[in-house]
This record gives sequence, C-alpha cells and structure tokens, in this order.
Amino acid sequence: QVQLVESGGGLVQAGGSVRLSCAASGRTFSSYTMAWFRQAPGKEREFVAAVSWGGGSTTYADSVKGRFTISRDNAKNTVTLQMNSLKPEDTAVYSCAAKYYSSIYYRDPNGYDYWGQGTQVTVSS
Repeated sequence: QVQLVESGGGLVQAGGSVRLSCAASGRTFSSYTMAWFRQAPGKEREFVAAVSWGGGSTTYADSVKGRFTISRDNAKNTVTLQMNSLKPEDTAVYSCAAKYYSSIYYRDPNGYDYWGQGTQVTVSS
C-alpha cells in the first residue's frame, strides 16, 4: 500500500516556475515507477512525466519536454516536478501516481496503482 500526498501548487505568472512535491508512505517506494499527470477543466487526464525506480531514467510528454524536470529521492520517499517557463496551457490539477515495477514509458493513467489527491497549478497570462 502506498499513500501519496502532493504539495506546492499555486498561482504563477506565465514564464514563472513552480516546484511540486509528492510525499509517499510505505516501505516499498523504490519498487514503483513514479509519474505526474495533469487534468485541465473539460479535458482528459494526460501524462506529464515519469521516473524509474532508481531515478536514473525519465520520460516526458512532448508538451513539457525541456521545461519540466522530474526527480525522486528514495531515501526521503519523495518525487518532485520542477516546472519552468510555465504557460497558461499548463494550468491543471497535477497528480502524482505510482505503478509497481513498470516501464517509465507506460502512460495510460488507468494502469497506475496509487494516486495522490492532486494540487492545482494556475498559470496566468
């Protein structure tokens, strides 16, 4: 069982930065691929980024590549999403998710095992 709690969302101007954190409970955190998804009003949930169990491999959606960075600290059971050069279209509820022993290239949200409650990020123009 893994419980996930996100923090760090808020209101930011276009071009600004926000850092999201996801704190995980459970002793098997390092067995899970961790990912961030987002959902904007009226849209489906979409994949943002994922990081492998050990943190050595990452993958990103094309829309955020070069602007966002995902990382994890298995000693602290945390995963972070550093978001730079934010755009109004990045406005969404961001959620972290965990999938047991999965490829980082698995992007279907329906296959993830655990989810946080989400945190709102609003980017003003």
